Amino acid sequence: MSPKTIGLIAHTGKPNVAQLISAVAGEFARFSIPVRIEKESAKLIGQKSSATIAELGEETDILVVLGGDGTILNVADHLGEIVKPIFGINVGSLGFLTCSTSGDYRQAVESIAKGQITFGERTLLEVKVVAEGQKDTTAIGLNDVVLTRGKLSRLIRLRTRVNNEDLTEFNADGIIIATPTGSTAYSLSAGGPIMSPDSRAFVITPICPHVLTNRSIIVREDSLIEVEVTEPEYPVYLTVDGREPVPVSAGSVVAIRKAKKTLPLAVMPGVSFFSVVRQKLKWSGSNV
Repeated sequence: MSPKTIGLIAHTGKPNVAQLISAVAGEFARFSIPVRIEKESAKLIGQKSSATIAELGEETDILVVLGGDGTILNVADHLGEIVKPIFGINVGSLGFLTCSTSGDYRQAVESIAKGQITFGERTLLEVKVVAEGQKDTTAIGLNDVVLTRGKLSRLIRLRTRVNNEDLTEFNADGIIIATPTGSTAYSLSAGGPIMSPDSRAFVITPICPHVLTNRSIIVREDSLIEVEVTEPEYPVYLTVDGREPVPVSAGSVVAIRKAKKTLPLAVMPGVSFFSVVRQKLKWSGSNV
């Protein structure tokens, strides 16, 4: 089904993105589909707009994001309670979450305009921090939740439970709890597995654990994962989807579970998750 209104958001720090904003908006105009441009993106092309990301999420049918995976994560963070479908056009280097390159923007716009794209429902994480004497804080993440040490090169202790049963107390640089979407990000770099978006699971990956037998473990997506900060001496920081780190005091518990809502992420016609993995990770087979 063809969308009635497009929200256009760009990473304003990317080179040549202003030309791409104008080009993409022009292509949608060719199909007589109105485009609303986010205010900072509009400034780049000399237009006036007061639209925030959250407002575009409320008032448009699909959000076209020009940037990389980090740009999409930022947009998802700013959408609030109303989650709209996202179509990513990659202006970066890797881009697992984007589904088109900047050079193929015409094909991307045509596929959107003709209703040829499909959407995969991506699992989101709900993160709650419970600290004694403080108000509980909650956040939503698409990729991962990371608890890690600060500037000191010291291991930290993180007692981890799954569905109220002890898993272990990790003595490590930190721990990553990732969705299937986030399994190709930090978790992968830390030695975790790649999971397809429909895996219906989370992966818990320790970062440089002291005990070498501590390895990634996959749990069902309906699991409750609780990480208690038991490190009394050194600072521990919480990061959700690479946002600003938040200090977590000893004795605090970070509870992670599947969020009630999901994020519809666009997929181009004829493109599969495995074809993206082959392309992005350059899995071309053996040279032997």
